[in-house]
Amino acid sequence: MQSQSADVGGPPRVGITAVGSCLPERVLSSRRLQEEVAGASGLSLPPGLFERATGIRTRRVAAEDEYASALAVGAARTALDRAGLDPLDVDLLVFASATRDVAEPATAHIVQAELGGRAHALDVTNACNSFVNGIDTARAMILAGRARRALVVTGETPGRAVRRNPGSLAQLRDGFAGYTFGDAGAAVVLEPVGRGGILDVDAETHSEHWRVGGIPGGGSRHPRGDEHTYFHGDGGELRAVFEKVGTSVLDRVRHRTGLDWGDFRHVLVHQVTVPYLERFAEVTGVPEDRLVVTVAELGNVASASLGVQLDRVHAGLRPGDRVLFVGLGGGVSIMTMVWEQA
Repeated sequence: MQSQSADVGGPPRVGITAVGSCLPERVLSSRRLQEEVAGASGLSLPPGLFERATGIRTRRVAAEDEYASALAVGAARTALDRAGLDPLDVDLLVFASATRDVAEPATAHIVQAELGGRAHALDVTNACNSFVNGIDTARAMILAGRARRALVVTGETPGRAVRRNPGSLAQLRDGFAGYTFGDAGAAVVLEPVGRGGILDVDAETHSEHWRVGGIPGGGSRHPRGDEHTYFHGDGGELRAVFEKVGTSVLDRVRHRTGLDWGDFRHVLVHQVTVPYLERFAEVTGVPEDRLVVTVAELGNVASASLGVQLDRVHAGLRPGDRVLFVGLGGGVSIMTMVWEQA
């Protein structure tokens, strides 16, 4: 367990001062996706299977020449414009995503080259918790005096890891969680603030479950081979792990901060499927009117999930409004962050 709270009257706090997101133009329905999979594989699938099992109606799909960096750049430009900043005003750029453009160099450099900045640039990767990890890393560097202003971006194209032509029902089941994926980008600007800001960060990791789900290709174990480029995983097992350990993390945050569900304007939680989100609300007791539901429209957009949700509500926040971020990532890790609008 790792946690950190900001004390009233203590050192300067770091807050989120601008937000942006970016969605590909192409919309793909679950019905159309199922038709494509059935047609390519020759498998006979029950009508409406993908939508009934996931609750996902549509998702966005990146174009062939639209990469993770492009979605991050689109979100970054929106965030910088809203903050009234030039890319040269940023001295730390963190690309925090489960997806990357290339194995080397860091995708942060590709993003920065497109933006035209000169900041210290690096990647942070931790599955669907990458974006929250990136925010926490940037916050720590600002508090340590290593940066004055940070831009944290993510670009996710997990849709490219979907097996469109499974050779058997067993292969379809093994990669079924991949049919929840959608593509998106998100970005936030982080700066010192006089009040509010990021009040609390907590994380809990259960690495013994790292084999439960993931994309094995691209590393030293499986550097090549199409078979390893697809998502493999047991969505039910991942859900069971999160249900077992996730509630204790949320209980700990509420106890430590003294905040209850009613003290949060919004609770942003990583969204995989509609049934899982409903189960999350049932198990944790989070009021459904605090949730920002995007999964039915956008699918599972990996680490961009929380950023896209924040972008949808940010303009309506008032000073003093608090938002709880709940990140769930393969590996397995759970992260929480309490942020207050300055």
